[in-house]
Order: sequence, then C-alpha cells, then structure tokens
Amino acid sequence: MGVLTSWAARFRLRQYIKASLWIVPMFGLVLGALLAELALTADSSDWPPSGWHYSATTASGVLTAIVGAMVALLGFVVTIGVLVVQQATGTLSPRYMRLWYRDRLQKAVLATFTGTFAFAFSLLRSIETDSVPDLGVTLAGVAVAVSLVLLLIYLNKFTHSLRPVAIAELVARMGEDVFTRGAAAIRSAAPRGDGTMLPGGPVMRIRTERGGAIQAFNATALVAEAAHHDCVFVVTRLIGDFVTPGTVLVEVHGGTSKPDPDRVTGLVALGPERTIEQDPAFALRVLVDIAIRALSPAVNDPTTAVQVINYIELLLHTVGTTHLPGRYVLADRDGHARLVLPGRDWENYLQLAVCEIRDYGGSSVQICRRLRAMLDGLLDALPPPQHTSVHAEMSLLQEAIERGFTDPARRAIAQQADHQGIGGQYPS
Repeated sequence: MGVLTSWAARFRLRQYIKASLWIVPMFGLVLGALLAELALTADSSDWPPSGWHYSATTASGVLTAIVGAMVALLGFVVTIGVLVVQQATGTLSPRYMRLWYRDRLQKAVLATFTGTFAFAFSLLRSIETDSVPDLGVTLAGVAVAVSLVLLLIYLNKFTHSLRPVAIAELVARMGEDVFTRGAAAIRSAAPRGDGTMLPGGPVMRIRTERGGAIQAFNATALVAEAAHHDCVFVVTRLIGDFVTPGTVLVEVHGGTSKPDPDRVTGLVALGPERTIEQDPAFALRVLVDIAIRALSPAVNDPTTAVQVINYIELLLHTVGTTHLPGRYVLADRDGHARLVLPGRDWENYLQLAVCEIRDYGGSSVQICRRLRAMLDGLLDALPPPQHTSVHAEMSLLQEAIERGFTDPARRAIAQQADHQGIGGQYPS
C-alpha cells in the first residue's frame, strides 16, 4: 500500500501532527507574511486617523523592536518547555509528555509569536521616507498586545497545571472519556445472540511486517472488511501491546474469500509507544507512575501519592461499573459477529491501579490507609461480581501492612481506612 493510503499510516501522521510543536507555528509564520501583504494593500490615507500616523523613523523603530521582542519571547517559551521536560521526566512521568506536546494553548502562543514576527518583518521592507504602512504598524501593535495576553494566560496555565494533582485530574478525565466512548461503541455494535461461536479454526493468520506498540484499531473498517469476505476477524493482541515483526495480529475464521493481509494490517496502527486514544489503561499507567515516583526515597512525598490515588479511584469507579468480559465481539449492520477484540477485565485494571503503589508504599502509613479507604469505597459502590478482585487486593494490602509494620500499635494505625491518608478518618 502507498505511504499514506492505509488508515494506520494516516493515524500515525495525525499523531505526529498532534504532537508536533513546529507545524502550527509554521502556519502562523506564513499567515503573518500574508496578512502583512493584505495590510499594505488595504492601507489608505483615510485610515488610521491622523493621530495614528507614524513617521518613517518611528515606524521602523517600532517594527524592529517587535521583531526582536518576538524572537526573545520565542526563546522564553522554549526555555519553559525545557523546564517542563525536566520536571515531567524527573518528578512526574515521561509518559505525560505525550499529553503536554499536544496542548493547543502552547501551539497558539508559538503561532502568534511567529506570525507577529513575520508580520512586522514583512512590513519593514515597505517603509520609505514618504511612505509608511500606518495600518500595518497599528496592527503590529495590536498583535503584540494579543501575544502578551496569550503569554500571560500560558504562564498562568502551566504554573497551575504542572502540579501533580492537576495532571492527575487531567489524565483521569481523559481516561474516563476514552473508556466511556469505547464502551458505548462496543455496546452499539453488539451482535445478535451471544456472538461467541466462531466458524471453525483459523483459516488464515495475518502477521505484521513491522514492529511497535499497538496504538489503535480501525474497528469499523475491520468489521466492514470481515463482512466483505463473510468471515470473522479475531485480533490476538491488546491495545498497548508491543509486537515484533512476524507477530500474528489477526486470525481469520471462516469466509468465502481470503482478505488482503496488507489491507488488514493497514487497519492496525503501530507506533513507538502507547497512546491514550483507544487505551484507557494507559491513563491509569500514567497515574500510577506519578504516584510511585512520589513514593521514591529520593522524593519521599506520600501526600502527592495520596492525591493521585484520589483520581485513580475516580477512574476505577467508572471502569468498575461497566461489564468487562475480557473479550468484545462487534457485529456488522446485519447483526452478524465480524470482529473479536481482546480486552482487559476488571481484575486487570484493579491490579494495575493497586499493585505497584502497594509495593512501593507498603511502609507508608498514609498510603496504606488511603488504599484501604479506596478498596472499601469500591466494595460499597461496585456490583457484587467485582467484589472478588477487591477482596483479593485487600488481603494483599493486609499482608503488606503486616510485613511493613511489626509494631502492633503502628500496625493498627496503618490498617485503618482514611480518605486523606492521615487526619481524615470518620468516626465509626
């Protein structure tokens, strides 16, 4: 297939564009130059008013100052970006950087700076002793004002949103949204009947020719392709799995004809790392990473870990109230099963959320009490089928407390449930 003819290639291109910090500013640079030409064309002696006319010296000085200021502000924003990278990789999670790269405000700020730079620089060449682009100089001043306002908003946002609790809230909400949309799509494509019977063993195994992490499936196109060949596609790997070249991605069951392997693999996007687009467990992974980094002896900040657990519990409540069979069957328009996708069950999500935090925070009173409160809350809020896994995690937590707290008095304190870690226990 062509370079950009497959869905997977287009998906990777969209991911690159979303994460790129240069494409939007480049559009700003081009737009600034074009607007300068329009301003020169529209400039007339009737506007701006007489009080807004500039001498050639003044206009040249103003535009030169604007050009220099925009270059300096671009450097300032780049410096902030370097600091963000250092903080994210040192105290948060490197996985968070995928979300930070996509921030629209940051790209808007960079585009405004490059656009204002191009606008002012383009006007400089038109300044002569008897000809000054008064309208353009005025608009350049307005652009500088807009740039400064956006810079202040940018600084305010990242000053507040780089706190671990703010990042935890953002990631948890994104995970909730992805999970909810995915669950709704699966429910809407449920087959008639149980949809679990497959027409015999696989008649064909489709292997990937390249390696990488599975980032997304084009489920709609896979269903349509299976319907076209009157077969059932069974995907063998989870979203987020890393596969090597030659790995079987799809098994074909039944069918009146054989599908084109290149076409099928072109509907599975592979990349260097996981994304959150179809992978709510990746959001949970980022939250756990932030929590266990806070529990590192080099950081020793269990309160931050407790705050992150708040949002882990929020995400788990959303996941736990949904039926998770561990395998999802999608049907075509006629209700015939066409696509079988592997999925995570409730136990997988719960283990991902609790296991490492319990292991790294087993000696922290705050963490033990907050985990106990979270598990108690899950038992109270979730349906009985989910309770078995929660009870298993409570037993493991109790064993961790007994290992970490040999003194009976301290052990008794660590065993109590507390939504604030320490200081928030409600009287019984």
